[in-house]
Amino acid sequence: MSAYTAPLAEMEFTLHQIAGMDTLASLPKFAHAEADLISQILEEAGKFASNVLNPLDQSGDTVGAQIENGVVRTPPGFADAYQQFAEAGWVSLQFDEAHGGQSLPSVLQVATAEMWNAANMAFSLCPLLNQGASDVLERKGSADQQEIYLRRMLAGEWTGTMNLTEPQAGTDLGSIRTKSERQGDHYLITGQKIYITYGEHDMCANIIHLVLARSPDGPPGSKGLSLFLVPKFLANPDGSLGQRNDLRAVSIENKIGIHGSPTCVMSYGDNGGAVGYLIGEENKGIENMFIMMNNARLMVGLQGLAVADRAYQQAAQYAKDRVQGRAVEGSAGSVAIIQHPDVRRMLMDMRSQIEAMRGLTYLAAAELDRANAETDAERAAAAQARAELLIPIVKAYNTDRGVEIASTNVQVHGGMGFIEDTGAGQIYRDARILPIYEGANGIHALDLIGRKIARDGGAAAADIIADARAEVDALTGSSDARLARIADRLSAALDAAEQCTDWVATTMKQDPRLAASGSATYLKMMGVTLGGWLLAKGARIADAAIAGGACDVDFMNDKITTADYFAQHHLTQVPAMTIPVIEGGAAVLALDAERF
Repeated sequence: MSAYTAPLAEMEFTLHQIAGMDTLASLPKFAHAEADLISQILEEAGKFASNVLNPLDQSGDTVGAQIENGVVRTPPGFADAYQQFAEAGWVSLQFDEAHGGQSLPSVLQVATAEMWNAANMAFSLCPLLNQGASDVLERKGSADQQEIYLRRMLAGEWTGTMNLTEPQAGTDLGSIRTKSERQGDHYLITGQKIYITYGEHDMCANIIHLVLARSPDGPPGSKGLSLFLVPKFLANPDGSLGQRNDLRAVSIENKIGIHGSPTCVMSYGDNGGAVGYLIGEENKGIENMFIMMNNARLMVGLQGLAVADRAYQQAAQYAKDRVQGRAVEGSAGSVAIIQHPDVRRMLMDMRSQIEAMRGLTYLAAAELDRANAETDAERAAAAQARAELLIPIVKAYNTDRGVEIASTNVQVHGGMGFIEDTGAGQIYRDARILPIYEGANGIHALDLIGRKIARDGGAAAADIIADARAEVDALTGSSDARLARIADRLSAALDAAEQCTDWVATTMKQDPRLAASGSATYLKMMGVTLGGWLLAKGARIADAAIAGGACDVDFMNDKITTADYFAQHHLTQVPAMTIPVIEGGAAVLALDAERF
Protein backbone atom coordinates (compact mmCIF):
# COMPACT_ATOMS: atom_id res chain seq x y z
CA MET A 1 0.00 0.00 0.00
CA SER A 2 1.29 3.46 -0.84
CA ALA A 3 2.34 5.79 1.97
CA TYR A 4 0.04 8.46 3.37
CA THR A 5 1.10 12.12 3.31
CA ALA A 6 -0.99 14.68 5.17
CA PRO A 7 -2.37 17.37 2.81
CA LEU A 8 -1.22 20.15 5.13
CA ALA A 9 -1.64 23.06 2.71
CA GLU A 10 -5.24 22.03 1.94
CA MET A 11 -5.99 21.57 5.62
CA GLU A 12 -4.58 24.95 6.63
CA PHE A 13 -6.45 26.71 3.84
CA THR A 14 -9.72 25.10 4.93
CA LEU A 15 -9.13 25.80 8.62
CA HIS A 16 -8.38 29.47 8.13
CA GLN A 17 -10.36 30.48 5.03
CA ILE A 18 -13.43 28.24 5.23
CA ALA A 19 -13.85 27.32 8.91
CA GLY A 20 -12.71 30.74 10.17
CA MET A 21 -9.95 29.69 12.56
CA ASP A 22 -8.78 33.29 12.80
CA THR A 23 -12.17 34.45 14.08
CA LEU A 24 -12.18 31.61 16.61
CA ALA A 25 -8.80 32.77 17.87
CA SER A 26 -10.34 36.19 18.54
CA LEU A 27 -12.65 34.65 21.16
CA PRO A 28 -11.25 34.73 24.73
CA LYS A 29 -11.50 30.94 25.13
CA PHE A 30 -9.20 30.34 22.15
CA ALA A 31 -6.94 33.38 22.32
CA HIS A 32 -3.85 31.16 22.48
CA ALA A 33 -4.72 29.38 19.19
CA GLU A 34 -2.33 31.46 17.11
CA ALA A 35 -1.58 30.67 13.46
CA ASP A 36 2.01 29.58 14.14
CA LEU A 37 0.89 27.17 16.85
CA ILE A 38 -1.78 25.73 14.55
CA SER A 39 0.81 25.13 11.82
CA GLN A 40 3.21 23.44 14.23
CA ILE A 41 0.49 21.14 15.57
CA LEU A 42 -0.62 20.13 12.09
CA GLU A 43 2.94 19.50 10.96
CA GLU A 44 3.72 17.28 13.95
CA ALA A 45 0.42 15.45 13.59
CA GLY A 46 1.23 14.78 9.95
CA LYS A 47 4.58 13.28 10.91
CA PHE A 48 2.97 11.03 13.51
CA ALA A 49 0.32 9.88 11.05
CA SER A 50 2.85 9.11 8.32
CA ASN A 51 5.70 7.70 10.42
CA VAL A 52 3.93 5.85 13.24
CA LEU A 53 0.32 5.04 12.34
CA ASN A 54 0.47 4.45 8.60
CA PRO A 55 3.15 1.71 8.71
CA LEU A 56 0.83 -0.32 11.00
CA ASP A 57 -2.23 -0.05 8.77
CA GLN A 58 -1.82 -2.90 6.30
CA SER A 59 -0.27 -5.30 8.83
CA GLY A 60 -3.10 -4.48 11.24
CA ASP A 61 -5.60 -5.42 8.54
CA THR A 62 -3.79 -8.69 7.81
CA VAL A 63 -3.29 -9.81 11.43
CA GLY A 64 -6.40 -8.25 12.94
CA ALA A 65 -7.42 -8.11 16.57
CA GLN A 66 -7.44 -11.50 18.33
CA ILE A 67 -9.35 -12.87 21.34
CA GLU A 68 -8.44 -15.83 23.53
CA ASN A 69 -10.23 -16.66 26.79
CA GLY A 70 -11.70 -13.18 26.94
CA VAL A 71 -8.34 -11.49 26.45
CA VAL A 72 -8.19 -9.22 23.38
CA ARG A 73 -4.88 -8.43 21.72
CA THR A 74 -4.58 -5.67 19.15
CA PRO A 75 -2.24 -6.12 16.15
CA PRO A 76 1.52 -5.81 16.76
CA GLY A 77 2.60 -2.20 17.22
CA PHE A 78 -0.83 -0.80 18.14
CA ALA A 79 -0.24 -0.71 21.90
CA ASP A 80 3.15 1.00 21.53
CA ALA A 81 1.68 3.48 19.05
CA TYR A 82 -1.07 4.39 21.52
CA GLN A 83 1.49 5.04 24.25
CA GLN A 84 3.36 7.38 21.90
CA PHE A 85 0.05 8.96 20.90
CA ALA A 86 -0.84 9.65 24.53
CA GLU A 87 2.62 10.86 25.55
CA ALA A 88 2.61 13.36 22.68
CA GLY A 89 -0.59 14.92 24.04
CA TRP A 90 -2.83 14.10 21.08
CA VAL A 91 -5.66 12.80 23.29
CA SER A 92 -6.43 16.10 25.02
CA LEU A 93 -6.26 18.93 22.46
CA GLN A 94 -9.81 20.31 22.74
CA PHE A 95 -10.53 19.58 26.40
CA ASP A 96 -10.44 22.08 29.24
CA GLU A 97 -7.12 22.76 30.94
CA ALA A 98 -8.84 22.21 34.30
CA HIS A 99 -9.10 18.50 33.43
CA GLY A 100 -5.67 18.13 31.88
CA GLY A 101 -6.62 19.31 28.39
CA GLN A 102 -5.17 22.03 26.17
CA SER A 103 -8.30 24.16 25.57
CA LEU A 104 -7.76 24.38 21.81
CA PRO A 105 -10.61 24.57 19.28
CA SER A 106 -12.22 21.24 18.48
CA VAL A 107 -11.93 22.01 14.77
CA LEU A 108 -8.16 21.68 15.20
CA GLN A 109 -8.67 18.29 16.82
CA VAL A 110 -10.87 17.37 13.84
CA ALA A 111 -8.02 18.27 11.49
CA THR A 112 -5.56 16.08 13.39
CA ALA A 113 -8.11 13.26 13.48
CA GLU A 114 -8.41 13.47 9.70
CA MET A 115 -4.75 12.49 9.54
CA TRP A 116 -5.07 9.69 12.13
CA ASN A 117 -8.02 8.13 10.30
CA ALA A 118 -6.50 8.49 6.85
CA ALA A 119 -3.27 6.86 8.04
CA ASN A 120 -4.88 4.03 10.05
CA MET A 121 -8.63 4.05 10.60
CA ALA A 122 -8.69 0.85 12.68
CA PHE A 123 -6.28 2.33 15.23
CA SER A 124 -7.99 5.71 15.23
CA LEU A 125 -11.34 4.33 16.35
CA CYS A 126 -9.93 3.97 19.87
CA PRO A 127 -9.14 7.69 20.40
CA LEU A 128 -12.36 8.58 18.55
CA LEU A 129 -14.51 6.72 21.10
CA ASN A 130 -12.37 7.96 23.98
CA GLN A 131 -12.91 11.52 22.81
CA GLY A 132 -16.70 11.10 22.80
CA ALA A 133 -16.76 9.47 26.23
CA SER A 134 -14.50 12.20 27.60
CA ASP A 135 -16.82 14.85 26.18
CA VAL A 136 -19.75 13.36 28.12
CA LEU A 137 -17.78 13.29 31.36
CA GLU A 138 -16.57 16.86 30.89
CA ARG A 139 -20.14 18.07 30.41
CA LYS A 140 -22.15 15.76 32.67
CA GLY A 141 -19.75 13.93 34.97
CA SER A 142 -19.53 14.60 38.70
CA ALA A 143 -16.44 16.25 40.18
CA ASP A 144 -15.19 12.84 41.37
CA GLN A 145 -15.82 11.25 37.95
CA GLN A 146 -13.89 14.05 36.29
CA GLU A 147 -10.98 13.87 38.70
CA ILE A 148 -10.64 10.08 38.81
CA TYR A 149 -11.72 9.02 35.31
CA LEU A 150 -11.70 11.98 32.91
CA ARG A 151 -8.24 13.17 33.88
CA ARG A 152 -6.74 9.73 33.20
CA MET A 153 -8.66 9.34 29.95
CA LEU A 154 -7.26 12.66 28.73
CA ALA A 155 -3.77 11.60 29.78
CA GLY A 156 -4.15 8.48 27.65
CA GLU A 157 -3.78 6.18 30.67
CA TRP A 158 -7.34 4.87 30.26
CA THR A 159 -9.70 4.80 27.26
CA GLY A 160 -13.47 5.13 26.92
CA THR A 161 -16.20 3.34 24.97
CA MET A 162 -19.86 3.79 24.06
CA ASN A 163 -22.29 0.93 24.82
CA LEU A 164 -25.71 1.35 23.20
CA THR A 165 -26.59 -1.46 20.82
CA GLU A 166 -28.04 -4.81 21.90
CA PRO A 167 -29.04 -7.83 19.77
CA GLN A 168 -32.69 -6.75 19.79
CA ALA A 169 -32.06 -2.98 20.00
CA GLY A 170 -30.19 -1.31 17.19
CA THR A 171 -31.54 2.10 16.21
CA ASP A 172 -34.55 1.51 18.48
CA LEU A 173 -32.89 2.34 21.79
CA GLY A 174 -36.24 2.14 23.55
CA SER A 175 -35.93 -1.66 23.26
CA ILE A 176 -32.80 -1.79 25.43
CA ARG A 177 -32.99 -4.49 28.12
CA THR A 178 -29.73 -3.98 30.02
CA LYS A 179 -30.83 -3.06 33.53
CA SER A 180 -29.50 -1.33 36.62
CA GLU A 181 -30.09 -1.95 40.31
CA ARG A 182 -29.29 0.60 43.02
CA GLN A 183 -26.71 -0.45 45.59
CA GLY A 184 -25.97 2.51 47.84
CA ASP A 185 -23.59 4.89 46.04
CA HIS A 186 -23.47 2.77 42.89
CA TYR A 187 -25.57 0.52 40.65
CA LEU A 188 -25.23 -3.08 39.49
CA ILE A 189 -25.47 -3.43 35.72
CA THR A 190 -26.57 -6.64 33.97
CA GLY A 191 -27.06 -7.24 30.26
CA GLN A 192 -25.32 -7.69 26.94
CA LYS A 193 -24.10 -5.11 24.42
CA ILE A 194 -22.90 -5.70 20.87
CA TYR A 195 -20.73 -3.80 18.35
CA ILE A 196 -18.63 -2.22 21.11
CA THR A 197 -15.58 -0.70 19.47
CA TYR A 198 -12.44 -1.30 21.56
CA GLY A 199 -14.64 -2.77 24.30
CA GLU A 200 -11.63 -4.84 25.32
CA HIS A 201 -7.98 -4.32 24.30
CA ASP A 202 -4.37 -4.24 25.49
CA MET A 203 -3.42 -0.64 24.70
CA CYS A 204 -3.92 0.84 28.19
CA ALA A 205 -4.46 -0.12 31.83
CA ASN A 206 -8.21 0.48 32.17
CA ILE A 207 -11.28 0.83 29.94
CA ILE A 208 -14.17 3.09 30.95
CA HIS A 209 -17.47 1.94 29.47
CA LEU A 210 -20.36 4.38 29.13
CA VAL A 211 -23.36 2.05 29.25
CA LEU A 212 -26.95 2.91 28.43
CA ALA A 213 -29.20 0.84 30.69
CA ARG A 214 -32.72 0.83 32.02
CA SER A 215 -33.32 2.77 35.24
CA PRO A 216 -34.58 0.78 38.23
CA ASP A 217 -37.92 2.63 38.42
CA GLY A 218 -37.94 4.34 35.03
CA PRO A 219 -40.85 4.48 32.59
CA PRO A 220 -40.87 2.11 29.60
CA GLY A 221 -39.18 2.98 26.34
CA SER A 222 -36.30 5.40 25.84
CA LYS A 223 -37.48 7.74 28.63
CA GLY A 224 -36.55 5.10 31.21
CA LEU A 225 -32.88 4.87 30.24
CA SER A 226 -29.94 6.18 32.24
CA LEU A 227 -26.23 6.46 31.48
CA PHE A 228 -23.66 4.70 33.65
CA LEU A 229 -19.89 4.76 33.95
CA VAL A 230 -18.75 1.12 34.22
CA PRO A 231 -14.96 0.63 34.50
CA LYS A 232 -13.14 -2.56 33.56
CA PHE A 233 -11.20 -2.20 36.81
CA LEU A 234 -12.75 -0.40 39.76
CA ALA A 235 -10.79 2.66 40.80
CA ASN A 236 -9.62 3.42 44.32
CA PRO A 237 -10.16 6.97 45.68
CA ASP A 238 -6.62 7.92 44.65
CA GLY A 239 -7.19 6.66 41.10
CA SER A 240 -5.16 3.50 41.45
CA LEU A 241 -6.65 0.30 40.08
CA GLY A 242 -8.72 -1.93 42.30
CA GLN A 243 -10.45 -5.24 41.58
CA ARG A 244 -11.68 -6.42 38.19
CA ASN A 245 -15.30 -5.48 37.54
CA ASP A 246 -17.98 -8.01 36.57
CA LEU A 247 -17.78 -7.53 32.81
CA ARG A 248 -16.06 -9.29 29.95
CA ALA A 249 -15.69 -9.48 26.20
CA VAL A 250 -17.53 -12.59 25.03
CA SER A 251 -16.26 -12.43 21.47
CA ILE A 252 -15.08 -10.08 18.74
CA GLU A 253 -16.76 -9.75 15.37
CA ASN A 254 -15.28 -11.09 12.13
CA LYS A 255 -15.78 -7.99 10.01
CA ILE A 256 -15.44 -7.00 6.34
CA GLY A 257 -12.92 -4.29 7.23
CA ILE A 258 -11.27 -2.34 10.09
CA HIS A 259 -9.79 -5.67 11.18
CA GLY A 260 -7.33 -4.08 13.59
CA SER A 261 -10.17 -2.59 15.64
CA PRO A 262 -11.75 -5.10 18.07
CA THR A 263 -15.55 -4.89 17.81
CA CYS A 264 -16.71 -6.68 20.94
CA VAL A 265 -19.75 -8.43 22.31
CA MET A 266 -19.74 -7.32 25.96
CA SER A 267 -21.41 -9.11 28.86
CA TYR A 268 -22.17 -7.24 32.09
CA GLY A 269 -23.07 -8.91 35.37
CA ASP A 270 -22.46 -12.61 34.76
CA ASN A 271 -21.56 -12.95 38.44
CA GLY A 272 -24.05 -10.69 40.15
CA GLY A 273 -23.69 -7.33 38.47
CA ALA A 274 -21.04 -4.94 37.16
CA VAL A 275 -20.50 -1.90 39.36
CA GLY A 276 -21.60 1.27 37.58
CA TYR A 277 -21.90 4.93 38.53
CA LEU A 278 -24.73 7.17 37.33
CA ILE A 279 -23.71 9.97 34.95
CA GLY A 280 -26.02 12.94 35.36
CA GLU A 281 -29.60 12.22 36.39
CA GLU A 282 -31.65 9.05 36.22
CA ASN A 283 -33.89 8.70 33.14
CA LYS A 284 -31.74 11.24 31.27
CA GLY A 285 -29.60 8.63 29.57
CA ILE A 286 -30.62 9.39 26.00
CA GLU A 287 -30.08 13.11 26.51
CA ASN A 288 -26.63 12.53 28.00
CA MET A 289 -25.64 9.88 25.48
CA PHE A 290 -26.58 12.23 22.64
CA ILE A 291 -23.54 14.32 23.58
CA MET A 292 -21.37 11.35 22.67
CA MET A 293 -23.53 10.33 19.70
CA ASN A 294 -23.40 13.78 18.09
CA ASN A 295 -19.67 13.89 18.62
CA ALA A 296 -19.34 10.44 17.05
CA ARG A 297 -21.56 11.36 14.09
CA LEU A 298 -19.37 14.32 13.24
CA MET A 299 -16.27 12.19 13.63
CA VAL A 300 -17.65 9.40 11.46
CA GLY A 301 -18.32 12.02 8.79
CA LEU A 302 -14.70 13.00 9.24
CA GLN A 303 -13.72 9.36 8.70
CA GLY A 304 -15.55 9.49 5.36
CA LEU A 305 -13.38 12.45 4.40
CA ALA A 306 -10.20 10.80 5.69
CA VAL A 307 -10.66 7.48 3.91
CA ALA A 308 -11.57 9.34 0.71
CA ASP A 309 -8.39 11.39 0.83
CA ARG A 310 -6.33 8.27 1.44
CA ALA A 311 -7.98 6.62 -1.57
CA TYR A 312 -7.38 9.71 -3.71
CA GLN A 313 -3.69 9.87 -2.80
CA GLN A 314 -3.26 6.20 -3.67
CA ALA A 315 -5.14 6.57 -6.96
CA ALA A 316 -3.19 9.66 -8.01
CA GLN A 317 0.15 8.03 -7.30
CA TYR A 318 -0.77 4.84 -9.12
CA ALA A 319 -2.03 6.85 -12.11
CA LYS A 320 1.32 8.64 -12.34
CA ASP A 321 3.30 5.40 -12.10
CA ARG A 322 1.25 3.03 -14.24
CA VAL A 323 2.18 3.16 -17.96
CA GLN A 324 -0.56 1.74 -20.15
CA GLY A 325 -1.87 2.59 -23.64
CA ARG A 326 -2.05 5.82 -25.62
CA ALA A 327 -3.59 8.99 -24.26
CA VAL A 328 -6.00 9.25 -27.21
CA GLU A 329 -6.60 7.18 -30.32
CA GLY A 330 -3.86 7.78 -32.87
CA SER A 331 -1.28 9.26 -30.50
CA ALA A 332 2.18 7.71 -30.40
CA GLY A 333 3.69 5.71 -27.54
CA SER A 334 2.44 4.49 -24.19
CA VAL A 335 1.88 6.97 -21.40
CA ALA A 336 1.16 6.99 -17.68
CA ILE A 337 -2.56 6.45 -17.27
CA ILE A 338 -2.94 9.88 -15.66
CA GLN A 339 -2.77 11.16 -19.24
CA HIS A 340 -6.00 9.33 -20.12
CA PRO A 341 -9.01 11.69 -20.04
CA ASP A 342 -11.26 9.30 -18.12
CA VAL A 343 -8.63 8.73 -15.45
CA ARG A 344 -8.31 12.50 -15.15
CA ARG A 345 -12.10 12.67 -14.75
CA MET A 346 -12.03 10.12 -11.93
CA LEU A 347 -9.21 11.90 -10.12
CA MET A 348 -10.89 15.31 -10.45
CA ASP A 349 -14.13 13.80 -9.21
CA MET A 350 -12.35 12.43 -6.15
CA ARG A 351 -10.38 15.60 -5.49
CA SER A 352 -13.26 18.05 -5.86
CA GLN A 353 -15.60 16.08 -3.62
CA ILE A 354 -12.91 15.69 -0.97
CA GLU A 355 -12.40 19.45 -0.84
CA ALA A 356 -16.16 19.95 -0.47
CA MET A 357 -16.29 17.32 2.29
CA ARG A 358 -13.38 18.90 4.14
CA GLY A 359 -15.05 22.30 4.02
CA LEU A 360 -18.35 20.95 5.37
CA THR A 361 -16.66 18.96 8.15
CA TYR A 362 -14.38 21.73 9.38
CA LEU A 363 -17.19 24.28 9.21
CA ALA A 364 -19.49 22.08 11.32
CA ALA A 365 -16.76 21.64 13.95
CA ALA A 366 -15.98 25.37 13.96
CA GLU A 367 -19.65 26.20 14.46
CA LEU A 368 -19.66 23.94 17.52
CA ASP A 369 -16.63 25.85 18.79
CA ARG A 370 -18.46 29.13 18.28
CA ALA A 371 -21.53 27.81 20.05
CA ASN A 372 -19.39 26.86 23.06
CA ALA A 373 -17.10 29.90 23.12
CA GLU A 374 -19.17 32.88 21.94
CA THR A 375 -19.90 35.38 24.69
CA ASP A 376 -22.92 36.74 22.81
CA ALA A 377 -25.92 34.46 23.43
CA GLU A 378 -27.59 35.20 20.09
CA ARG A 379 -24.47 34.42 18.09
CA ALA A 380 -23.88 31.27 20.14
CA ALA A 381 -27.44 30.06 19.46
CA ALA A 382 -27.09 30.74 15.73
CA ALA A 383 -23.83 28.78 15.63
CA GLN A 384 -25.43 25.87 17.48
CA ALA A 385 -28.37 25.80 15.05
CA ARG A 386 -26.02 25.78 12.08
CA ALA A 387 -23.87 23.01 13.57
CA GLU A 388 -26.94 20.88 14.25
CA LEU A 389 -28.09 21.36 10.65
CA LEU A 390 -24.67 20.41 9.28
CA ILE A 391 -23.91 17.33 11.39
CA PRO A 392 -26.36 14.88 9.71
CA ILE A 393 -25.24 16.20 6.33
CA VAL A 394 -21.57 15.71 7.20
CA LYS A 395 -22.19 12.23 8.55
CA ALA A 396 -24.24 10.89 5.64
CA TYR A 397 -22.94 12.89 2.68
CA ASN A 398 -19.30 12.34 3.59
CA THR A 399 -19.60 8.64 4.30
CA ASP A 400 -21.54 7.91 1.11
CA ARG A 401 -18.91 9.82 -0.84
CA GLY A 402 -16.15 8.03 1.07
CA VAL A 403 -17.39 4.65 -0.14
CA GLU A 404 -17.79 5.92 -3.71
CA ILE A 405 -14.32 7.46 -3.76
CA ALA A 406 -12.76 4.30 -2.29
CA SER A 407 -14.50 2.36 -5.05
CA THR A 408 -13.17 4.80 -7.66
CA ASN A 409 -9.68 4.14 -6.33
CA VAL A 410 -10.16 0.45 -7.10
CA GLN A 411 -11.33 1.43 -10.60
CA VAL A 412 -8.29 3.63 -11.25
CA HIS A 413 -6.09 0.66 -10.35
CA GLY A 414 -7.96 -1.53 -12.83
CA GLY A 415 -7.38 -5.24 -12.29
CA MET A 416 -4.70 -4.51 -9.70
CA GLY A 417 -7.33 -2.77 -7.59
CA PHE A 418 -8.96 -6.16 -7.03
CA ILE A 419 -5.69 -7.59 -5.71
CA GLU A 420 -5.34 -7.20 -1.94
CA ASP A 421 -1.60 -6.49 -2.12
CA THR A 422 -2.19 -2.99 -3.51
CA GLY A 423 -4.21 -1.96 -0.45
CA ALA A 424 -7.02 -0.45 -2.54
CA GLY A 425 -9.32 -3.22 -1.38
CA GLN A 426 -8.58 -2.55 2.28
CA ILE A 427 -9.49 1.12 1.93
CA TYR A 428 -12.77 0.15 0.29
CA ARG A 429 -13.54 -2.50 2.93
CA ASP A 430 -12.71 -0.11 5.77
CA ALA A 431 -14.90 2.60 4.25
CA ARG A 432 -17.97 0.41 3.90
CA ILE A 433 -18.91 0.54 7.59
CA LEU A 434 -19.10 4.34 7.61
CA PRO A 435 -22.62 4.79 6.15
CA ILE A 436 -23.88 2.20 8.65
CA TYR A 437 -22.54 2.88 12.13
CA GLU A 438 -23.48 5.78 14.40
CA GLY A 439 -26.89 5.59 12.75
CA ALA A 440 -27.44 4.35 9.22
CA ASN A 441 -27.48 7.21 6.73
CA GLY A 442 -31.22 6.93 6.20
CA ILE A 443 -31.63 7.79 9.89
CA HIS A 444 -29.63 10.96 9.40
CA ALA A 445 -31.74 11.92 6.41
CA LEU A 446 -34.81 11.58 8.64
CA ASP A 447 -33.04 13.58 11.35
CA LEU A 448 -32.31 16.34 8.85
CA ILE A 449 -35.90 16.71 7.65
CA GLY A 450 -37.59 15.97 10.97
CA ARG A 451 -35.51 17.42 13.79
CA LYS A 452 -33.75 20.13 11.82
CA ILE A 453 -35.93 21.37 8.93
CA ALA A 454 -39.39 20.74 10.38
CA ARG A 455 -38.45 21.90 13.88
CA ASP A 456 -37.67 25.48 12.86
CA GLY A 457 -39.60 25.58 9.59
CA GLY A 458 -36.34 25.59 7.63
CA ALA A 459 -35.00 28.75 9.30
CA ALA A 460 -31.45 27.46 9.86
CA ALA A 461 -31.33 26.13 6.30
CA ALA A 462 -32.61 29.45 4.96
CA ASP A 463 -29.88 31.25 6.90
CA ILE A 464 -27.07 29.18 5.42
CA ILE A 465 -28.59 29.40 1.92
CA ALA A 466 -28.60 33.19 2.31
CA ASP A 467 -24.89 33.14 3.10
CA ALA A 468 -24.29 31.02 0.01
CA ARG A 469 -26.25 33.50 -2.14
CA ALA A 470 -23.95 36.26 -0.93
CA GLU A 471 -21.08 34.23 -2.40
CA VAL A 472 -22.90 34.08 -5.73
CA ASP A 473 -23.23 37.88 -5.67
CA ALA A 474 -19.52 38.24 -4.92
CA LEU A 475 -18.56 36.03 -7.89
CA THR A 476 -21.10 37.22 -10.46
CA GLY A 477 -19.54 39.25 -13.23
CA SER A 478 -16.00 38.03 -12.56
CA SER A 479 -13.60 38.40 -15.47
CA ASP A 480 -12.41 34.82 -14.83
CA ALA A 481 -14.74 32.55 -16.80
CA ARG A 482 -14.34 29.82 -14.18
CA LEU A 483 -15.61 32.03 -11.38
CA ALA A 484 -18.54 33.20 -13.49
CA ARG A 485 -19.48 29.57 -14.22
CA ILE A 486 -19.23 28.68 -10.54
CA ALA A 487 -21.58 31.54 -9.65
CA ASP A 488 -24.10 30.49 -12.28
CA ARG A 489 -24.12 26.81 -11.26
CA LEU A 490 -24.25 27.61 -7.55
CA SER A 491 -27.16 30.00 -8.04
CA ALA A 492 -29.23 27.33 -9.81
CA ALA A 493 -28.39 24.77 -7.11
CA LEU A 494 -29.43 27.20 -4.36
CA ASP A 495 -32.76 27.81 -6.09
CA ALA A 496 -33.42 24.07 -6.10
CA ALA A 497 -32.31 23.62 -2.48
CA GLU A 498 -34.52 26.47 -1.34
CA GLN A 499 -37.51 25.06 -3.22
CA CYS A 500 -37.03 21.60 -1.70
CA THR A 501 -36.43 22.98 1.80
CA ASP A 502 -39.75 24.85 1.69
CA TRP A 503 -41.48 21.70 0.40
CA VAL A 504 -39.96 19.51 3.11
CA ALA A 505 -40.90 21.97 5.88
CA THR A 506 -44.50 22.04 4.67
CA THR A 507 -44.89 18.36 3.81
CA MET A 508 -43.46 17.13 7.11
CA LYS A 509 -46.52 18.68 8.79
CA GLN A 510 -48.99 17.23 6.28
CA ASP A 511 -47.55 13.85 5.25
CA PRO A 512 -44.29 12.90 7.02
CA ARG A 513 -44.09 9.55 5.24
CA LEU A 514 -44.12 11.26 1.84
CA ALA A 515 -41.43 13.71 2.92
CA ALA A 516 -39.33 10.85 4.32
CA SER A 517 -39.43 9.05 0.96
CA GLY A 518 -37.20 11.69 -0.61
CA SER A 519 -35.15 12.51 2.48
CA ALA A 520 -31.94 10.75 1.36
CA THR A 521 -31.96 12.67 -1.91
CA TYR A 522 -32.68 15.91 -0.06
CA LEU A 523 -29.69 15.31 2.23
CA LYS A 524 -27.45 14.65 -0.75
CA MET A 525 -28.79 17.82 -2.40
CA MET A 526 -27.85 19.86 0.65
CA GLY A 527 -24.40 18.22 0.83
CA VAL A 528 -23.63 18.97 -2.81
CA THR A 529 -25.04 22.51 -2.67
CA LEU A 530 -23.35 23.56 0.56
CA GLY A 531 -20.12 21.84 -0.45
CA GLY A 532 -20.29 23.77 -3.73
CA TRP A 533 -20.81 27.00 -1.77
CA LEU A 534 -17.66 26.41 0.29
CA LEU A 535 -15.64 25.56 -2.82
CA ALA A 536 -16.94 28.77 -4.41
CA LYS A 537 -15.86 30.72 -1.35
CA GLY A 538 -12.42 29.15 -1.54
CA ALA A 539 -12.19 30.00 -5.25
CA ARG A 540 -13.02 33.65 -4.58
CA ILE A 541 -10.41 33.84 -1.82
CA ALA A 542 -7.85 32.14 -4.07
CA ASP A 543 -8.57 34.61 -6.89
CA ALA A 544 -8.04 37.53 -4.52
CA ALA A 545 -4.78 35.99 -3.27
CA ILE A 546 -3.48 35.63 -6.82
CA ALA A 547 -4.35 39.25 -7.52
CA GLY A 548 -2.50 40.26 -4.35
CA GLY A 549 0.61 38.42 -5.48
CA ALA A 550 1.88 37.07 -2.14
CA CYS A 551 0.84 33.43 -2.46
CA ASP A 552 1.56 30.08 -4.07
CA VAL A 553 -0.07 30.87 -7.41
CA ASP A 554 -0.23 27.26 -8.57
CA PHE A 555 -1.97 26.18 -5.34
CA MET A 556 -4.50 29.00 -5.54
CA ASN A 557 -5.16 28.39 -9.21
CA ASP A 558 -5.80 24.72 -8.42
CA LYS A 559 -8.42 25.82 -5.90
CA ILE A 560 -10.30 27.69 -8.61
CA THR A 561 -10.02 24.86 -11.13
CA THR A 562 -11.23 22.28 -8.62
CA ALA A 563 -14.21 24.43 -7.65
CA ASP A 564 -15.01 24.89 -11.34
CA TYR A 565 -14.98 21.13 -11.89
CA PHE A 566 -17.30 20.57 -8.93
CA ALA A 567 -19.67 23.25 -10.21
CA GLN A 568 -19.79 21.73 -13.69
CA HIS A 569 -20.05 18.07 -12.68
CA HIS A 570 -21.87 18.12 -9.33
CA LEU A 571 -23.76 21.37 -8.79
CA THR A 572 -25.38 20.84 -12.18
CA GLN A 573 -27.03 17.67 -10.80
CA VAL A 574 -28.82 19.51 -8.00
CA PRO A 575 -31.78 20.99 -9.95
CA ALA A 576 -32.67 17.47 -11.19
CA MET A 577 -32.84 16.27 -7.57
CA THR A 578 -36.00 18.31 -7.02
CA ILE A 579 -37.94 15.63 -8.90
CA PRO A 580 -37.21 12.65 -6.59
CA VAL A 581 -37.55 14.90 -3.53
CA ILE A 582 -40.86 16.56 -4.42
CA GLU A 583 -42.47 14.21 -6.92
CA GLY A 584 -40.85 10.81 -6.38
CA GLY A 585 -42.26 9.86 -2.98
CA ALA A 586 -45.46 8.31 -4.30
CA ALA A 587 -43.48 5.83 -6.41
CA VAL A 588 -41.36 4.88 -3.39
CA LEU A 589 -44.50 3.96 -1.45
CA ALA A 590 -46.62 2.56 -4.29
CA LEU A 591 -46.01 -1.19 -3.93
CA ASP A 592 -47.53 -3.19 -1.09
CA ALA A 593 -44.89 -4.71 1.18
CA GLU A 594 -45.68 -8.26 0.05
CA ARG A 595 -44.90 -7.32 -3.58
CA PHE A 596 -41.18 -7.04 -2.79
